[in-house]
Amino acid sequence: MKYRTILGLSLLSLTTFAQAADSLCLQKEQDIQHEIDLARQHDNQRRVTGLERALTEARAGCTDDKLKASHQEKIDELQQKVEERQKELNQERADGDDKEKIAKRERKLAEAKRELKEVQAAPY
Repeated sequence: MKYRTILGLSLLSLTTFAQAADSLCLQKEQDIQHEIDLARQHDNQRRVTGLERALTEARAGCTDDKLKASHQEKIDELQQKVEERQKELNQERADGDDKEKIAKRERKLAEAKRELKEVQAAPY
């Protein structure tokens, strides 16, 4: 009886570990499938076709390492964009340009920060 319990717990642990390893890829596939369902509800066949292609590609080549690397790359790009926007704003303020230009730079900086936060909050 002990051996069966230990074997059962071992198999359960392995199954849980395998599911956790594929969790990001599985979540991405589920998100794409959800988008496909929404596109079908809105009779957007072009979007359905594109999303089905994306789903096929995700199933074929998805690994957690690739997703994490891609996600980190997006974060790095957006951090660079935020830094650029901050420099542009500082330059406008230093030049003493009109308030409209400064306000425009502030809006662009705020937008870049918002995009960065969204990507950082996303799992992949």
